[in-house]
Amino acid sequence: MNRIFLDVHALQTVPPSNLNRDDTGAPKTAVYGGVPRARVSSQAWKRAIRTYFRDEHLLEPSELGVRTKKVVELLAERITGLDPSLTAEEALHLADETVKASGLKTEVPKRKADQAKDGAPAPAPETKYLVFLSARQLDGLARFALDGAADITGFLKDKKNKERVREIADTRHSVDIALFGRMVADAADINVDAAVQVAHAISVHRVDNESDYYTAVDDENTEQETGAGMIGTVDFNSATLYRYAALGVHQLAANLGQGLREDEPRTEPVRRAVEAFVHSFVASLPTGKINTFGHHTHPDAVVVKLRTTRPASFVAAFEDPIPSDHGGHLREACDRLATYIPDIERAYGDGETTLTWVLRVGPHTRRLADLGTESPTLHDLVSAVGLAVTERLEKPA
Repeated sequence: MNRIFLDVHALQTVPPSNLNRDDTGAPKTAVYGGVPRARVSSQAWKRAIRTYFRDEHLLEPSELGVRTKKVVELLAERITGLDPSLTAEEALHLADETVKASGLKTEVPKRKADQAKDGAPAPAPETKYLVFLSARQLDGLARFALDGAADITGFLKDKKNKERVREIADTRHSVDIALFGRMVADAADINVDAAVQVAHAISVHRVDNESDYYTAVDDENTEQETGAGMIGTVDFNSATLYRYAALGVHQLAANLGQGLREDEPRTEPVRRAVEAFVHSFVASLPTGKINTFGHHTHPDAVVVKLRTTRPASFVAAFEDPIPSDHGGHLREACDRLATYIPDIERAYGDGETTLTWVLRVGPHTRRLADLGTESPTLHDLVSAVGLAVTERLEKPA
């Protein structure tokens, strides 16, 4: 299959906020171009993208996965859903043996084991780390566990059955596993290479964190009680962020495999996944301290490129921080991209095969209009990208 990359770039301004905290509770920062910048980690935004899939119903629940240490408990629930006659203890035993047969190690957390010493029901074993499994994989493992319910230990000693467990855990990946990958320390052979890379979002200008000193009044205080009921500080900053992600469409297609239904073409799952990713990357938002700051903004400008050469971030356009001494940063950020993108692509790009779409808001973004085909709405942008990806996938290698 031909290599196909989808690059998504966005400029997004956020007001005073604390989207992503460090170990001290302050907004994360990074030094770039010799000055401190606001930063939102890729982990924070990837989680926002994954939850947006579910919350906005961009994908069916059967196309999504779950990342948890409580795999045994989750599998036991599916087993009892298929066979309600099993007791909870029997289902946990079947689930635990099946999970271990897949190569994962499980154990009862010491804290929970101690709590159970007083006669409480035995807690479910957990994996030592978060494991990403698709809904289809969990359903398949539950059905297979029931096949060996009469003697699950003996059933899973059979080499073919053990191989079948690992096969179930390593096929029919969910869209989020296919996109973001899966690392399994105990069973590296069922790892999944991520198809998408997400950069840490950074501000296009210098940022210094600020602190808000606040007090809270006790509603039941009398007039004689004038002191605050609570005092504290919360750190924040505001920024115009450059956001970037690169999606290897060919890797995504390999991870998803053939069409998931017999009546759909091979490209259909990939198209749905690409459209969901572009939509979610653009529209999702980390929710750190959102009740305190209400930082509900959308990107002012989005540039999407479909290319066959390697991915290309445009963050170098902002290595020199945009000065903060004459107002906002968005207009100059757009101007810099409008100059930098043609320059870098003239040197390294492939203008004949690269497709570009632009979604933009307001007069400050006007110079970006000439970079590609303008999409009036996010829906139009997503549909155009999905159609182009399908056409590229259907071309002979």
